[in-house]
Amino acid sequence: MARKTIKLTPETELVIENMGIRIQKARLRRNILADVLAEHAGISKGTLSAIEKGEPTVSIGAYATVLNVLGMANDIELIAVDREGRQRYRELRLQERKRATKRNTKS
Repeated sequence: MARKTIKLTPETELVIENMGIRIQKARLRRNILADVLAEHAGISKGTLSAIEKGEPTVSIGAYATVLNVLGMANDIELIAVDREGRQRYRELRLQERKRATKRNTKS
């Protein structure tokens, strides 16, 4: 079975690459060997290497498991949170003018 290629925008590629670099730096700060982390996460060393390189073909589950082993499980919950955007939306809703509906005055 041939591997499926994923087409990403350059911005998305950069985000994934940066995330991989941050995961690698977190592993190194904790002085954990790659094969030890891979074993604890239940993934192969090659998959961990792909995560640290920011390859888009790695499943989100593998990323989540590695982050959990590194003690960064709370960071997973922040992935799709848009606090600022949500707050701006609430403020816009408060600033909307409320008008009465136009009534048909024909009788």
